[in-house]
Amino acid sequence: MKRDSKLSAILHVLLHMAEMDEPATSESLAQAMHTNPVVVRRLMAGLRQAGFVSSAKGHGGGWVLSCPLSTVTLADIHAAVGAPALLAFGNRTESPGCIVEQAVNTALDGACREAEALLLARLGRITLADLSKDFHRRMHEGGFTAKDIAHA
Repeated sequence: MKRDSKLSAILHVLLHMAEMDEPATSESLAQAMHTNPVVVRRLMAGLRQAGFVSSAKGHGGGWVLSCPLSTVTLADIHAAVGAPALLAFGNRTESPGCIVEQAVNTALDGACREAEALLLARLGRITLADLSKDFHRRMHEGGFTAKDIAHA
């Protein structure tokens, strides 16, 4: 089963955007995400609706951050990109009348709800500024420069 990496990818892109002095095009962001520019525009639309990014068309246009990193949590970004599933397993539904399947599904449903609630609470305590601080620490400790982290 393929895991949904949408949240990870968009957080990656937002941190790169925070380091840029100019707007980022959908094409350049797509290159960094290893995806299609249409996918980037779809993801960024949710972020724009939430007020986290803005865009300008035409020459010199592109996407820019429109809020301080310290005001946005990972839970906020998760919600803005459509709240994809946080856990990658589901219930068996081949025999809905089977009481064994019902018991298993009830237990798994409860455990999943609790795990997702814990994970969302944790994501709500981490800001983009926290990620940026960790990234800058790693960049400094590793002796990297801005050129080293570019996905061009």
